[in-house]
Amino acid sequence: MPSNHPDSSKNSKRLFHVSEEPGIELFEPRPSPSFFVEIAGDVVFAIEDRLLHNFLLPRDCPRVTYYQTAGTTTADKEKFFGESKADFVVIVESGWYERIKSTTLYCYELPGNDFTLLDECAAYHVSYQPAIPVEIRAITDAMAELLNRNVELRFTPSLIAIADEVSKSTLNFSNIRMRNAAG
Repeated sequence: MPSNHPDSSKNSKRLFHVSEEPGIELFEPRPSPSFFVEIAGDVVFAIEDRLLHNFLLPRDCPRVTYYQTAGTTTADKEKFFGESKADFVVIVESGWYERIKSTTLYCYELPGNDFTLLDECAAYHVSYQPAIPVEIRAITDAMAELLNRNVELRFTPSLIAIADEVSKSTLNFSNIRMRNAAG
């Protein structure tokens, strides 16, 4: 069922879209960059505030992100979090450091009434309707923004091994833009 179908449950969470492009006045539905069997047409993507940190990086920056759930094993907690007190971990490649530091991001808050949940683990929401931002905020220091959100930010020369390990774990995770990863 399309997410804007009258019988679909509507969203009451704060939703955002992050872009390197300033001044977007209208988000038009577009083809999904990834395949989701639930999507039947062009959509506008949005992310819930709770996982907004996954997108507070330059668009093409490869990253591995993860967090614990009730089903996460003790072994995975120890392996992937160690002594960390952070709720979330975001790992990026060291080669992206300067670009992350120099990129200004624009965080657009979108009205949630036309959006429905697509993927709970990733907190993705979609709408088949155009969306007019209700607020826009420039983020000039993405690393500070991440660290203010109880995220442990890690750097590594290559994400390939950690992406593979996380994908086999009991954590909730997202491996984003891995086609751009080194190695």
